[in-house]
Amino acid sequence: MRENWRSKLSVLAGASALALSAVTATPALADDAPVGFQEVRMPTDVKIVEGGATDPGAVVPFPADQDDQAGPVQSVDPAGPVETPVQGGQAEAVGAAKATPSSSTCLGSTAAYGVSGCFQHNGDIVWAGDTKKDGMSAAVGVYTDYGRAEEVCVNKLGVDTWATCNKDYRENGDVRLRVLRYDGDTGKFYQPETWSGWIPVDGKY
Repeated sequence: MRENWRSKLSVLAGASALALSAVTATPALADDAPVGFQEVRMPTDVKIVEGGATDPGAVVPFPADQDDQAGPVQSVDPAGPVETPVQGGQAEAVGAAKATPSSSTCLGSTAAYGVSGCFQHNGDIVWAGDTKKDGMSAAVGVYTDYGRAEEVCVNKLGVDTWATCNKDYRENGDVRLRVLRYDGDTGKFYQPETWSGWIPVDGKY
């Protein structure tokens, strides 16, 4: 009788452990709202670069969710977007920022809750897309494999926009993207976050 009781207790404990591991091991998807933002500690010398609006001539609808996208997405001008100030104030700047990066030239596409990012190798341009209206900004950190200090491209243009940061990386190097949220009021970064794989700066895998 005692052995039977121990056997039942062992089965119950195993089932509880299995259920707990299934709950804690499930990763957060890009569109899932986080239960609570977790602060990410960045190096004190990290350089924060505010992304600029994209080329006004490259305006296309930017879907909040990829499932809502209908029809082909137009690519940006082959010369690439620019970070020059846009005339006409914030409204025109946000309109221009709705341009999306070309999937044929933007590599390492990575997404987490509220943010998408990729790297355009022809021009060394970092794209940061904001996909959620939550009072925070999209942030795309860039790391290199040759020791250059980390930089973060921040999109402060609002939800459903893309911002670009025009950089200059070593052509024979690789970069890696880290997408997460940024609170401009506090200067703090928050999870959920996702990392890309290593991306060749010259675009040649």
